[in-house]
Amino acid sequence: MTYGVAELGIETPGKIIAVHLNYPSRIAQRGRTPQHPSYFLKPASSLAPSGGTVERPLGTELLAFEGEIALIIGAPARRVSPEEGWRHVAAVTAANDLGLYDLRAADKGSNLRNKGGDGYTPIGPRAIPADGIGPDAWRVRTWVNGELVQDDTSDTLAFPFGQLVADLSQHLTLETGDVILTGTPAGSSVVVPGDVVEIEVDAPQAPGAPSTGRLVTTVTQGAVPLGDYGSQPQVDDLQRIEAWGGAAEHAAAVAAGRATPLSSPAQSADQTGGAAGAAPQPASPLTDEIRAQLDGVAVATVSAALRKRGYVDIFIDGVHPNHEGDTMLGTAKTLRFIPFRPDLFAAHGGGFNAQKRAFDTVHPGEVLVVEARGVPETGTVGDVLALRAQVRGAAGIVTDGGVRDFAAVQQFEIPVFSQGAHPSVLGRRHVPWEVDVTIACGGAAVQPGDIIMGDRDGVIVIPPALLAEVAAEAAAQEQADAWVADQVANGAPVDGLFPMNAEWRAKYDAARAESAER
Repeated sequence: MTYGVAELGIETPGKIIAVHLNYPSRIAQRGRTPQHPSYFLKPASSLAPSGGTVERPLGTELLAFEGEIALIIGAPARRVSPEEGWRHVAAVTAANDLGLYDLRAADKGSNLRNKGGDGYTPIGPRAIPADGIGPDAWRVRTWVNGELVQDDTSDTLAFPFGQLVADLSQHLTLETGDVILTGTPAGSSVVVPGDVVEIEVDAPQAPGAPSTGRLVTTVTQGAVPLGDYGSQPQVDDLQRIEAWGGAAEHAAAVAAGRATPLSSPAQSADQTGGAAGAAPQPASPLTDEIRAQLDGVAVATVSAALRKRGYVDIFIDGVHPNHEGDTMLGTAKTLRFIPFRPDLFAAHGGGFNAQKRAFDTVHPGEVLVVEARGVPETGTVGDVLALRAQVRGAAGIVTDGGVRDFAAVQQFEIPVFSQGAHPSVLGRRHVPWEVDVTIACGGAAVQPGDIIMGDRDGVIVIPPALLAEVAAEAAAQEQADAWVADQVANGAPVDGLFPMNAEWRAKYDAARAESAER
């Protein structure tokens, strides 16, 4: 077999060295920014030629492809400078750094089990001589079942090719034929048996636009289970979301029948940034019956029922709806921002951060409540995120900060309560920190699962344990208030009527009894 290096007189590379993170698009997706390149080794036995197959082991589900530009070392390199590093590269080819997320647990960092399997490094089909082509001139593209899923170029790299060669050469000798896999861009995802992955590396602006051709690999299903004398496959919701490239990508794969659903959908955000392994929350007390009971009931009426029970700090102050006449009722899902700090934003602001997780995992009937520290000069919600919440069936959004793309958000149906419009983007005042935790929004404590109710008067928080009795009382009070309003409209004075004294109460009870008999 040949692996795209035969043209150089090399049968099998002595070392295969892979870079963890290098493309900014992938770094943003992962949400962590490396200061320096880091590496792992892949065994030569993982090599495979174009046109071959790769087996997904029995009992696993998360085999992921990674299209990469592979450097083939020509002249040995030892303690070379970054400026000299590229001159030690003889050729460039395409590679697929396949990995099995199910087997990452036991070998974190080394990747031996999950990336070292037979056939897990397809390479080829041809090598392009590097002479006369600069390190910034290369492009890598990946197709899955004919659909383009990765497309990026080497001029974007966090760690250029020359730097990689130099850095490695100060620790070990890079020998002729060694291969360096230089990282994968965003778009890496899971493949399933029957899928065909094609990867091409080319230099489109170089004379003749040289290309490796497409490196083709077909995924097959293994039939032999793993023995009980080694690490067993382990999969959780975090692994699923990360392997597929994000919650939205995973959800789409589930809908297409290609992926396993999350183990605890209501806890998906916890699995990606909160208390991993937390027990599923109990069902919301906001039943269809209570929704019907509260239909048409004013927030002010419910707040009065809460005040009778000693709850006076349940108002999310300072927020107003983006549509006149909007009402909102749902179960709280929470998102917390903390004050901006450059190092914290670098670590938590990019990739599938807490803000994206919150909007990507909100469920039908939930209200996304955002703690923006009461700072109106922030754009904590924009048109894309608001649309995502609407598409997922959210009952509304509440933020004690600002909304950017305000006019566009107003065009959506979803109720959005905020302090108003502001054009700022993420990273000016805030760091997205965590989801599904207790927060303070507009002066009110909000916990996941609390009941959020809003109308033109404002937004309140109803403790779930009080919902049934408060709803019943408020619905009854709303009926009584409507009757009182009719009496006032007909000329009755408010003294003794609002609130009702015994005489007026008797008249009201009689009117209700008469209405019930009809």
